[in-house]
Amino acid sequence: MNSDWGNKLIKLVNEKKPSHFLEIGVFCGVTSRNICEFLNLIHRGNFTYTGIDLFGDDNGDNNEKKPTYIKHQKFSNPLKHIYYNLIMKENLNSLSSVRKFLKDFEDKVSLHKGNSNEVLKNLDMQKIDFAFIDGGHSYQTTLNDLEIVYENMKDKKGTIVCDDYQDASYITDVKKAIDYYVKKEKLSLRIIEGKFAVIDI
Repeated sequence: MNSDWGNKLIKLVNEKKPSHFLEIGVFCGVTSRNICEFLNLIHRGNFTYTGIDLFGDDNGDNNEKKPTYIKHQKFSNPLKHIYYNLIMKENLNSLSSVRKFLKDFEDKVSLHKGNSNEVLKNLDMQKIDFAFIDGGHSYQTTLNDLEIVYENMKDKKGTIVCDDYQDASYITDVKKAIDYYVKKEKLSLRIIEGKFAVIDI
């Protein structure tokens, strides 16, 4: 996520000031790190962050769709490219790499490796009050993530933010799943510049 959209997400988090944050689709942990730093600042260390990702593993689902920018993800800084890709040869989307990146908050962070279609079923989400959904982009995965997160949050005043509502890669399944579920559950929906779909519970 570029810095402009990262700032828009932080602004949403600042509006709601959640204490227990869930992110589906951690990728390299940049958004996670920014969220943890912000929550640590506003809550003086009294927060939790839960992240779910495949962490580099192929989920074997040929129906899953990925935005094109993930395939072409590169460092804008050539020194970072040399250091991480050529010298360290480190997969920045690996679980070990993301754990290192978030080590300042290791006692607040819980990372779960696997497909959200399975992981969410076994996750304790009792305290989650803000969810950022940016995992699988197929209709079924988006709908699954939304259903499980909503069912666990509907008795609390929480917020769900789905990324890529109108994705530049023309992946329309995310929008279809969100529109269907919002209509089915009679939820309020606001769209931020075509990208973030915000559901306030």
